[in-house]
Amino acid sequence: MTLFAINLVLTLIWAIVTGSFSLSNLALGFVLSAFSLFLIREQVGTAGYVERARRLVALALLFFWELLKSAFTVAKIVTRRRIDVKPGIFAYPLKVQSDFEISLLANLITLTPGTLSVDVSEDRSTLYVHALDCSDPDGTRRDIANGFERKIMEAFG
Repeated sequence: MTLFAINLVLTLIWAIVTGSFSLSNLALGFVLSAFSLFLIREQVGTAGYVERARRLVALALLFFWELLKSAFTVAKIVTRRRIDVKPGIFAYPLKVQSDFEISLLANLITLTPGTLSVDVSEDRSTLYVHALDCSDPDGTRRDIANGFERKIMEAFG
């Protein structure tokens, strides 16, 4: 977190030096500050900060990709003359452990059309997910494990 604070301070210094506090100038200052920290990463130990930022961007890109794919799939399903789906609830065994990671995974699943996080077991080892089409729960479990959960563990683990 201190590296993020350093990045913000450098951004503020950039804005003061340039004399502009516009959103675009602040964004440019933030990017330049992050790049500067990246250049001196061995000297100040910021390699993890830059790598974590890259992993967070990868998680966000995965979410938007999954959002587009599932929205298209749901749109195809609901525009058919005959809707042939097998809705159901399946148990997903969690590998993530912290409350934050579990909440993030549950929210990413819920925000993706066609799926809804229903509950977490008392011991926080299982997430119950409702799927619009639960004809292949093992495939859906694999998709979650290899997608959202893996990226969350990479970004925050």
